[in-house]
This record gives sequence, structure tokens and C-alpha cells, in this order.
Amino acid sequence: MSSQAGDITQGRDQEAGAAGGADSVGPVRSAGRGHQPWRAAFFALATVAIVAGVAWALLESRFFVVRSVQVTGTHLVTGAEVRSAAAIPPGLPLIRVNSAAVAQQVERIRQVQSARVSRDWPDGVTIAVTERTPALAVSTGTGYQLIDKFGVAVESAARRPPGLPLLQVAAGPVSVPALRGSPAVYAAAVVLHELPHYLARSVVSVQAPSASEVTLKLTRGITVVWGGTDRAGQKARELALLMRTNARTYNVSAPGTAVTGG
Repeated sequence: MSSQAGDITQGRDQEAGAAGGADSVGPVRSAGRGHQPWRAAFFALATVAIVAGVAWALLESRFFVVRSVQVTGTHLVTGAEVRSAAAIPPGLPLIRVNSAAVAQQVERIRQVQSARVSRDWPDGVTIAVTERTPALAVSTGTGYQLIDKFGVAVESAARRPPGLPLLQVAAGPVSVPALRGSPAVYAAAVVLHELPHYLARSVVSVQAPSASEVTLKLTRGITVVWGGTDRAGQKARELALLMRTNARTYNVSAPGTAVTGG
């Protein structure tokens, strides 16, 4: 009996000790939890300080400001013209460069079709220019205006450049400014672009009274009534077959019912 009583007493003492140990851990954990708000506040303040430092570096410091403006892709215009149109002042914080607005300003240059502006950290800006490409020549009586597919006059020439077809949109003198944005001019340029090389190099002039009435004048007095810009591949295949007949006129404006004449 004494032995059993001793075992029971010893067991109770161990349970009491464990309970006491648990109680002793409790205050330590509570103390840890008490420090957490201060720790969160410290990290919040540190984050604010870092953000403020980055903002100051980007907006106010002299380390990240525009010191150079590089221009690429120019042939018809000069880099100086592009930089002048861009109007990016030296010393402007790089983060404040409005890429879209600068691109729009550069695109106001007549010879520029599009522009892409990018920041080159830490102190540069690059303006990549895509210039307009002449697609057709328009006679002005004293020379030629070379226009792109949008009808924009890209440059002037005393003589028609070899390989650049003459555009005929109507009888009589042509008002070049009126051609800007013309669907007929765009259609004529698209048709020329889609022609097989062997055929494109023999085109002397293009008539385009409307976007659906494109006619090609080739060397040796050959005429090809092409029509609109649709089904260019089928038209080219049928024309290649028809040209074996050595006719003077070919009409492929309605593929499947192409005809020849002359």
C-alpha cells in the first residue's frame, strides 16, 4: 500500500511540475506577442523610407536625368530634326519623359510614319524612327512628288525614279495634298506590293480612279485590269496563264472569269 501511495504522490508531483512549466512559458510568449506591433511599425517605416528614397532618386536627384537623346532609323530626315521635334530638355528626370507624347511630336514630321520612344537608364532616351517609303510617283508638271501608300508626299524629284510607277488617279493635274488618306492610292500601293516580282518590275503606271478600279500599265503597251485588292494570289496565277497568249489587254478583276483582248 505504501508503495502505491508513493507512486500516486510522485505522479501528482510530475503533473504539477508540467503544469508549472506550461505556466512559466506563457508569459514569455505573451511578451513576444507584445513586441509584434513595434516590429510591424518598424518595417512599415522602413518601407516608407525606401519608397521615398527611390522616388527622390528618380524625381529629384541628378543621377537619373536626360543627358543624351539617340535617334535611329533616319535617312530622309536628320537626327537633329527629330530631336528638335521631340523637345526633350536636358536635365529632365528620366521618369518624367512621356514616351507617347514624344512619339506623337516626332510623328508630326512629314517623312516619319511612326516613332517609338524608350528610356535608356540611367541617363538616355532612344527614339527609333520608321520613315515613310515612296510607293508611287505623281507628276506635278515641273517634276514629281513621291508619295507613300497613305498618299503622303515623302520627297520631291526632278525625274521619276526607276522602278517607281507613275500614279494616274484622274485626267489633268493632280492635287498632291488631296491624295493624303485616299483609299484609291492605298489600293494602288497594295496591289503593287502584292504583285509577283517579275510583273511588278514591268509596271510603268497605275490608274486608280477608285479603290476597286486599279489598272496596271506595263511595258510594251500591255494593260492589266486588276480591280480591287482582293484575291491577289488567284489573280496573279490566272494572269500568268493568260499572258502566254501574248494579248494586249488582260482583265483579272473577277477571278474565274478572266478575259483577254487585243
